Amino acid sequence: MSDPHLWLEDVTAEAALDWVRERNARTTSTYGESAEFDALESSLLDVLDTDARIPYVSMRGEWLYNFWRDAEHPRGLWRRTTLARYRTDDPQWDVILDVDALAAAEDENWVWAGADVLRPSQARALVSLSRGGADAAVVREFDMTTRQFVTGDDAFVLPEAKSGAGWVDEDTIFVETDFGPGSLTDSGYPRVSKRWRRGTPIADAETVFEGERGDVSVGTSYDDTEGYERTFVTRAVDFYTSERFEVRPDDSLVKIDVPDDAGLGVHREWLTVRPRSDWAVGDATYPAGSLVAMPYDEFVSGGREFTVLFTPDAHTSLEQAVWVRDHLILVTLTDVHTGMHVLTPGASEWTRSEIDGIPPLTTASVIATDSRISNEFFVNASGFTTPATLLFGSPDAPLDVVKRAPGFFDVSDVAVEQFFATSDDGTAVPYFVVGRTDRTGPAPTLLYGYGGFENSLVPGYSGTIGRGWLERGGVYVVANIRGGGEYGPTWHTQAVREGRHLVYEDFAAVARDLVHRGIATTASLGAQGGSNGGLLMGVMLTRYPELFGAIVCAVPLLDMKRYHLLLAGASWMAEYGDPDSPDDWAFLGAYSPYQNTDAGRTYPPVLFTTSTRDDRVHPGHARKMAALLEEQGRETVWYYENIEGGHGGAADNKQAAFKAALTYTFLWRTLAH
Repeated sequence: MSDPHLWLEDVTAEAALDWVRERNARTTSTYGESAEFDALESSLLDVLDTDARIPYVSMRGEWLYNFWRDAEHPRGLWRRTTLARYRTDDPQWDVILDVDALAAAEDENWVWAGADVLRPSQARALVSLSRGGADAAVVREFDMTTRQFVTGDDAFVLPEAKSGAGWVDEDTIFVETDFGPGSLTDSGYPRVSKRWRRGTPIADAETVFEGERGDVSVGTSYDDTEGYERTFVTRAVDFYTSERFEVRPDDSLVKIDVPDDAGLGVHREWLTVRPRSDWAVGDATYPAGSLVAMPYDEFVSGGREFTVLFTPDAHTSLEQAVWVRDHLILVTLTDVHTGMHVLTPGASEWTRSEIDGIPPLTTASVIATDSRISNEFFVNASGFTTPATLLFGSPDAPLDVVKRAPGFFDVSDVAVEQFFATSDDGTAVPYFVVGRTDRTGPAPTLLYGYGGFENSLVPGYSGTIGRGWLERGGVYVVANIRGGGEYGPTWHTQAVREGRHLVYEDFAAVARDLVHRGIATTASLGAQGGSNGGLLMGVMLTRYPELFGAIVCAVPLLDMKRYHLLLAGASWMAEYGDPDSPDDWAFLGAYSPYQNTDAGRTYPPVLFTTSTRDDRVHPGHARKMAALLEEQGRETVWYYENIEGGHGGAADNKQAAFKAALTYTFLWRTLAH
């Protein structure tokens, strides 16, 4: 059957943009034009722009780098400082690049997309800039001394594309980009990796590796750790399976023979492997979600006797494994509560110790190290009602508080509880409830979920949720449904492809449990999710509409018949399945929201949000779904598309504040009867 809304997939066609503008105007005039809205938007922007935020950093040698946006610099400043300065209350920052000034000077809508700094000299950088927040970016070489972009025939410059680029030395980079016809995968990412030497045309760059058209992507990286210099290439066959090779000096490839679906790390002399499925090797079997280690050279030479560093159980999974120079830091989740440990390799065995100093009732993660040269690291810790705390230390020294974020809402009468809902197959599904302690009955409740790609939803502080929802008396809920990584790889793998229904059954079970416990009524219960979580919302709308009073569906996948043909969609077939396969379409077609709307069924009010500049999840998904629901005569279908913003939906803090205020205003007016 032909798709009558296919024309809405033409992202920048004037007819499609006219359709968008008309709906933007309707939604904005209804929910975005009032004194109440203006006050909320201003309050949320204060949170996003405040100078009291923690300026998070990355560690590169003597320098700590930060990218900073505020009211005066909405596009942002790339800057750096020293550790000594950073530990003061008012660090002195050395501004390297002012993106606002650059955008004005070049009359371009530049959005910061990151930088790769040459080590150890830090004399040059490869700076990525996207137009309007898209994934595709321009890469330009930057001189860190003169603070100017390098020009001329010998400069490393890449036109707009979904590229990868990284330094080997001052005159050589590895590059993956659009080299012309046939150089991209079906997912739109590079399939060819090359070594590009300064002063030569990119057309003459030496091919290091070529993948297949059906792969997701390829990438090459250089490890410049002194004494352990190595080059590695990764061929991502699909989203979860990759072939990994060491590139020897003569450009020959040595395959690192671990399971293609396993996580792999090489640090100095050590190889670590985290299987995503049970791995039988030698005389041992290592369960999915475990972590094992052995000397890298020994493994390449045929050794297979690993040291077990972590074994999961029914309640505990490995969330993070991060090297510092001489130690390995493990972050674990036990029923979605954090633990942190240090492992130290020794002559005959690894020793283990706990990391103390993490604030209670918070989730902690290692956010910055320079593992090539240092044992120091930064840890960020926050909870639903506990603003972020940034700590600094090493395995040989206790963690010290370096920065504390301010609180943005009153938590004196707000409590956090954890409950478990029972899904259709009997699985216990945890969820967190954040709300006022003086509630006497059901309240407007916002249930958030994701359920995909092994992403864990852990407790964390949000000033915008606090001001936009909790301060009003709303209840905020986070569901740790299957498809995520809260209980390790199997929590995810059981819910991919034909198991996808488990994600939706889990979320529906949490919704029912909230009503059963009297936290919400059906009429006062809203749901929100974005991207893969937007697909979740689409299924809630079409399969479980009786459970919700309102739904917010952000940057969603919704047409699962065509998702693999749109932008990066083909890269997700390992998660969802192949719509062109009759066997796969049997389960995809059973839930695909665009194909499962029912004109005779009552749906709750729904707000779709997306971005014209999203080049990851095509805005056509949200456009077509809204158009279809409108044609069915539904009057409570609302739509807002930001003309900028990329997959995050906003290119700067002002846009983010507007979108959040629009969302909370829609939800509150709909749910607070």
